[in-house]
Amino acid sequence: MTRFDRHLLLRLVRSYALLIVALIVFFIILHYVEYIDDFYDRGATSQQVFFTYYRSYIPEIVRLISPLALFMSTVYIVGRLSQSLQVAALQTAGVSLYRLLVAPLALGIAVTAAMFWFNGWVVPQTNRTVLDFERQYLRDAPGFVDVNDVHRQTGPNGVITIGFYDRDQRVGHRTSLQQYAAGRKVLYRIDAPRMVWIDSLTVWRFEEAVVRAFDVNRVETIRRYSAIDTTINLLPRDFARTERDVESMTIPEASDHVAALERAGAGNTGRARVQYQSKFAYPFANLILVLLGTTIASVRRRGGQAIQIGIGLVLAFLYLTLLKVLEPFGYSGSVSPGVAAWTAHVVFLCATLYYLLRVNK
Repeated sequence: MTRFDRHLLLRLVRSYALLIVALIVFFIILHYVEYIDDFYDRGATSQQVFFTYYRSYIPEIVRLISPLALFMSTVYIVGRLSQSLQVAALQTAGVSLYRLLVAPLALGIAVTAAMFWFNGWVVPQTNRTVLDFERQYLRDAPGFVDVNDVHRQTGPNGVITIGFYDRDQRVGHRTSLQQYAAGRKVLYRIDAPRMVWIDSLTVWRFEEAVVRAFDVNRVETIRRYSAIDTTINLLPRDFARTERDVESMTIPEASDHVAALERAGAGNTGRARVQYQSKFAYPFANLILVLLGTTIASVRRRGGQAIQIGIGLVLAFLYLTLLKVLEPFGYSGSVSPGVAAWTAHVVFLCATLYYLLRVNK
């Protein structure tokens, strides 16, 4: 890497860091103004809002705004070089646009790798605090996907039904666990008014349980127990789900969660599967937007740098809009989760490479 590359890289890093800080402040101010009534009407103190909620929210904000900050810093810094004819001078001296891409590309790769780790392991930890706070103090908190008449498979031949599940207490009401043999014949059935999760033993405890067992001749035997501890292939988080559970899970946890939902036959899994795919896809927006920003800003335009920044903002808006437009189709199952999470990135990567090949190098 030459001295020019190091100089350009340093300027890009400084601009990126300043934009991150500015956008964090801007985001928090807008969010606070919108939700201030909810916070204080529901009893949150200013200390809780700023030092618990927003302090924990900052990593999520950084994850969201990083591609935009990187894109705008690239458009601004490279655009200044272009408008001052420094890019033209370099090209006259035999330095191609591909050579100019070295510093932005190095930064884009580094930020993409860092954001993959940050998005996959750091942000979920802080999002747990954020989501807990929102459930307590925000009117528009993430809603539960299903808490009434919950049906889950406990295995290839097992089914559990819960009339109502209390997520906070980890208690299922009006529960029925059924185990089947080949030919769909019932081996036994456990009915209980309450099913409680015992964290220390990692078991579900059926209270005041009635067990009905059937032998090969279909003769029924009924026994009553004050409590029965049962191990089933389901955890408390596999019952009452919220729309944003995956946001508070690391990549390995989200993978296990999605697999468990599919194994248990849960419905409405589209959102969880799209959010899981997004943990891999979204960091690549940093790299794609760096390439796009450098390509756009390297061309000197009439109207100066304001035109370049305006074009950049429009393209960034289209990028993020396409991401958000496709996500609901993945939630509903109209398209696969992978298509919903990756299409916008693939489309803009192809557009960037096409434009890069056509621009004057």
